Amino acid sequence: MPTMGRVRVGRVYDEPASSDGVRVLVDRVWPRGLGKDKARVDEWCKQVAPSTELRKWYAHDPERFAEFTRRYRSELREPERERALEHLRGLARDGTVTLLTATKDVRISQAAVLAEMIG
Repeated sequence: MPTMGRVRVGRVYDEPASSDGVRVLVDRVWPRGLGKDKARVDEWCKQVAPSTELRKWYAHDPERFAEFTRRYRSELREPERERALEHLRGLARDGTVTLLTATKDVRISQAAVLAEMIG
């Protein structure tokens, strides 16, 4: 699981670790086949997730990651998303935060973009 300062990223399907700190799901849609009790998520911050349109365009294509990052950062300037991002920054100031996603490759996910912006 990659670590960026006090902000970590990981898959929501992975077993929780004692070093995770506050576990925050940053996907807009709840992960398929995963019960809320098994996920052991402290918060679900879907306000910070990319728009459905951007997510569908990106489709986790590694060649589109740079452009996805640019577009996603632009979306994060919207007031509701900006407030949610600031909330995550506050959590990170207080301790370790693990941003969780259902994405298979967290290195090219919105969680990685968020971790870079927060950490």
